[in-house]
Amino acid sequence: METSVGEQYEQVRDLVVSFCKKKIAPGAAKRDQSAEFPSGILHEMGELGLFGIFVPEELGGAGMDLMTYLMIIEEIAKVDASIAVTISVTNSVCGWPLLHFGTREQQERYLRPIASGEELGGFMLTEPEAGSDAASLKTRYRDVGDAFILNGTKAWITNAGVAKTFVCMATKDPSLGAHGISAFILDADQEGVIFDKPEEKMGLRSSKTGMVTLDNVRVPKSALLGREGQGFSIALATLDHSRLGIAAQAVGIARGALEEALRYARDRRQFGRPLYDHQAIGFRLAEMDTEIAAARALLQEAARAAMTPRRHSRESARAKLFASEMCNRVVASAIQIHGGYGYSKEYAIERMYRDARVTTVYEGTSEVQKIVISRALKQAAESL
Repeated sequence: METSVGEQYEQVRDLVVSFCKKKIAPGAAKRDQSAEFPSGILHEMGELGLFGIFVPEELGGAGMDLMTYLMIIEEIAKVDASIAVTISVTNSVCGWPLLHFGTREQQERYLRPIASGEELGGFMLTEPEAGSDAASLKTRYRDVGDAFILNGTKAWITNAGVAKTFVCMATKDPSLGAHGISAFILDADQEGVIFDKPEEKMGLRSSKTGMVTLDNVRVPKSALLGREGQGFSIALATLDHSRLGIAAQAVGIARGALEEALRYARDRRQFGRPLYDHQAIGFRLAEMDTEIAAARALLQEAARAAMTPRRHSRESARAKLFASEMCNRVVASAIQIHGGYGYSKEYAIERMYRDARVTTVYEGTSEVQKIVISRALKQAAESL
């Protein structure tokens, strides 16, 4: 990803690419088959500063910028999307709201251990009956004087059972809709936080995802993130940011798929010549390459918008929508180029095909992204 950050950016990219090649890629297929969580690899990545990419150095972070973060996610996703989403969630939907809405005391207590690589983070918004309609969540909280008590169920929580700190959304009263939602910093070790067994997923199998029950969880007043009633706006701002990471993940998976397809088209011979010498295959590869470049351009535009004070919902939604849909098209094309072999677990493209599918679903479905974009267009039309 092109950027102006210069030499440091290139040094970080070289470091990440080397780490991916030596440490992540060799065991990706085995981890996928066994659904093994890569604790050892993640510990090493924490030591490299990859859990606190945005966090200032004085809080134990790496102090890098958004462009560098997106590059890191893309390069990791190119070889193992499961590890990419584990890193992305810790940095984006947990670390980012703590950094932007947390007090200095909260950052010292909760963000520093994440930024230094000691702990993972997560985000509890989705519920069994509140996915795309996030404002309809049912997890309740009540004020008991010196603390808040949380009760409810969260679903599809990435890093459930392995992360220590979560940003959790709950409502004072469901009838209040978005205005009743507040954000809390939740310690996974607190009494009443119950993690169900990990979901058996189609893809991203070495990333842990699960349901969480909150049974009379007592949260100290000091763990309220922002103001009471500010939770929904915190969630929306966080998702505007985190969708960029998912777009980068999609670009990374697509790049990996293109490389697998190129390798196969080079080595596989049909009708006396390599596959990529056949126009039908060459044109398909050209389309894949062009779509990846277009997705990266949209992602760069959104990233530039995100580095300004203004809201960037429209740009983030466009990048996430196009990149995720592109990713699924590109990986499907790579499967087609592989023919029957693409359907075999012996080839990495089969894993990439399964990993790609969820990119159009989580952090807001493609349909939700279209809603965000169309609302922005409606506002723009009113000023014409």
